[in-house]
Amino acid sequence: MTSIHERRRIFRRLNESSGTHVLPNPWNVGSARYLEHLGFKALSTTSAGIAFADGFPDTDWAVPREVMLKHIREIVEATDLPVIADFESGYANEPEDVARNVVLCINTGVAGIMIEDTTPDHQRPFYPLELAVERIRAARAAIDSSATGIALIAGVERLTNNHEESLTSIIDRLKAYVAAGAEGVHVPGIVDPEAIITIVKAVAPRPVSIVVEPGSGFTIRNYAELGVRWLSSGSGMCRAAWGGFMRAAEEVAHQGSFSTLRDAVPFSQINQFFRQDLRKGRKRPQSQGD
Repeated sequence: MTSIHERRRIFRRLNESSGTHVLPNPWNVGSARYLEHLGFKALSTTSAGIAFADGFPDTDWAVPREVMLKHIREIVEATDLPVIADFESGYANEPEDVARNVVLCINTGVAGIMIEDTTPDHQRPFYPLELAVERIRAARAAIDSSATGIALIAGVERLTNNHEESLTSIIDRLKAYVAAGAEGVHVPGIVDPEAIITIVKAVAPRPVSIVVEPGSGFTIRNYAELGVRWLSSGSGMCRAAWGGFMRAAEEVAHQGSFSTLRDAVPFSQINQFFRQDLRKGRKRPQSQGD
């Protein structure tokens, strides 16, 4: 197994590189191991994937902090790859509480932590800029005190939460986060090439992470030409799996037939993958119990 220290070093090198990398999002141990098998260089957890797997909505910190930390640790222990934690909004409002929670997340073995700027309050869904910056600054201080060298990524959720805001104000917020110590920014929901270029230039040399939008038709090469460093699938792969499951289950429930199951991966194929994976010396993550 690659040490946690080495994984953190690998991710920092990737984060400071000039290339474009895909950062896929497993939602359990099996999906993490299959993504590693495909040759990806790093992984990120998905708050939505974890929520859906445990029967929660992906909203308002519905997944308890301890449940989220357990899942993050399971993904870290399942793979040799660096893992970035989608840590929601840090599971706290006040900067000092965010810092304490960041320390808990660091202890899972992650190579990086992403903190969003959304609140659990529907009436005020986003933190005021001053408080949002203090939260990032507190997370930065906690990471620095840990001397672990993990990366801090600031997420701006305004583009995916039906919130009208100008690109200029979003960029002002991103730049403030970088000034407060974020080593990268995460901007989901953006598809306009000119806007992407503007964001990339505004925070350079800090890297930009984007959640890919399948409907955009962009390829990895297209994003690379725009200067994007990290491409995330967000909850996309998890929802693709849910889509197959739901279609099959609904056919059985509503039509009494089983034809959708013909699209399932052959048992022998997936079982053989995990047989080979087990032969590599894989062990069950300790946090899953005996």
